[in-house]
Amino acid sequence: MIEVLGQVPYQPTYAAMQDFTAARSAETPDRLWICEHPPVFTLGLAGRAEHLLATGDVAVVATNRGGQVTYHGPGQVVAYPLLDLKRRGYFVKEYVYRLEESVIRTLLAFGITGHRVAGAPGIYVRLEDPRSHAVLEQRPKKVEASVSQEDPSVEGPQAKPSQSARPDFTGLGKIAALGIKVSRHCTYHGVALNVAMDLSPFSRIDPCGYPSLQTVDLSTIGVSVSWQEAADVLGQKLVTYLSP
Repeated sequence: MIEVLGQVPYQPTYAAMQDFTAARSAETPDRLWICEHPPVFTLGLAGRAEHLLATGDVAVVATNRGGQVTYHGPGQVVAYPLLDLKRRGYFVKEYVYRLEESVIRTLLAFGITGHRVAGAPGIYVRLEDPRSHAVLEQRPKKVEASVSQEDPSVEGPQAKPSQSARPDFTGLGKIAALGIKVSRHCTYHGVALNVAMDLSPFSRIDPCGYPSLQTVDLSTIGVSVSWQEAADVLGQKLVTYLSP
């Protein structure tokens, strides 16, 4: 199921995901592609140009995933589950929850506590104490709240949350971003975990559409781990938590 692609250009990989999904049948085995990309900014269906602050010589690619703008680059583990949700027996909200849980369990393997934030898909860590197990006040109060009708990281054009509805990122840094597409019950795009990156390109955008949202990686919070080790752990956690 797991295919480690290494470092591959973003656009051909995106096209390959689309082709695989369009050609698959009810009998096509699911796949999990794990890779990293050369520097690229990607825009989701809800993406707005004003969130691209100073892209410079880094390419910007418009995509059909949910969400706003994010950055991919070396030192980031990107996982693309190509799954038939109907065959697996769960729906999009649970799929997103399982993706996030896989990242949380991956971080836990390295001694870090990951958190969900209400209204903001992805995984976050406490900046002052990334290893703290204390319950986060900003957490979703129900499992069902992890993906709302205005969730910008699921497929389809979504309404931009109002400024008053901005999630509370106080004391937090984002360590993993999530954006998906579901077509005929089949998933592509996925999740990106920051391991040991040049984080400066994130300052050239509003990450996920949120000005001043701080982005971190494992390296900046004190975890020294290779890309391959992080990829291996994330891949195994995804296989476990995405199982039917």
